[in-house]
Amino acid sequence: MYQSMLSISKYTISIYALVVAHSAFAATKPYLYEMNGEKFEGILATPDASYTQLKADKIPGILLVHNWMGVTNDTAEQAQKLANLGFVVLAADIYGQGKRPNSAQEAGKFAGKYKGDRKLFRERLNLAYQQLKKHENLNQKLLFAAGYCFGGTGVLELARSGAELSGVMSFHGGLDSPNIAEGKNIKARVIAFHGADDPYVSGKDLAAFEDEMRSAKVDWQLIKLGNAVHSFTDKSAGNDNSKGAAYNEAADKRSWAQMRLFLQESGAKVIP
Repeated sequence: MYQSMLSISKYTISIYALVVAHSAFAATKPYLYEMNGEKFEGILATPDASYTQLKADKIPGILLVHNWMGVTNDTAEQAQKLANLGFVVLAADIYGQGKRPNSAQEAGKFAGKYKGDRKLFRERLNLAYQQLKKHENLNQKLLFAAGYCFGGTGVLELARSGAELSGVMSFHGGLDSPNIAEGKNIKARVIAFHGADDPYVSGKDLAAFEDEMRSAKVDWQLIKLGNAVHSFTDKSAGNDNSKGAAYNEAADKRSWAQMRLFLQESGAKVIP
């Protein structure tokens, strides 16, 4: 049903070359999986072999969910950065192999398909989650999910599907709660990093998210980062807040530091 193998596409080679050139610690490689004949091309990142050999316990894992542009070189760098903390990281491919938007307009259509069909979205998320769980040296009791923008919405959907996770970390994701009652399915601790001036998340959505977390008695945090809008971790977004999406160095660093603390509080050992 599922099959793992390496891809030799030009896209794969470009990502692999970029990661090898910049990585002195994490080992990163393309990861191909499939379901019912449809192929998906994600990225697998693992800590340095010396760290793996010295660590007595099995390694915790993180499922990384990409933004609306799909699996890109930025996704590879994010996977590497998370693996450098001491985690096995699988970057999911929600769209499918070779399905990569070429523009923001096209990305909106790709992402909209899954935001409009949460059942399909959860199916793709859980498919990748099951792939992560196959890793031979994984600590099955310490599994997390992290996502950015579209992926930030995705990790919350994965939690709502009832996935066995220690924690989910949403960075500038959509915080709408289409069905507040589904919060009862969440087994993970939740932390959501939100730009306080993000024009794409309404006050109604924020209130619904908080109501969902409270009513389900989830262990949750909503971190509002001042002077930040959407995409505050994305350097390619520029720095003009008036556009609604912009990089914010302070918010990026602060959310990363808070994420590290969240992982540690959830029982994971994080490499300094």
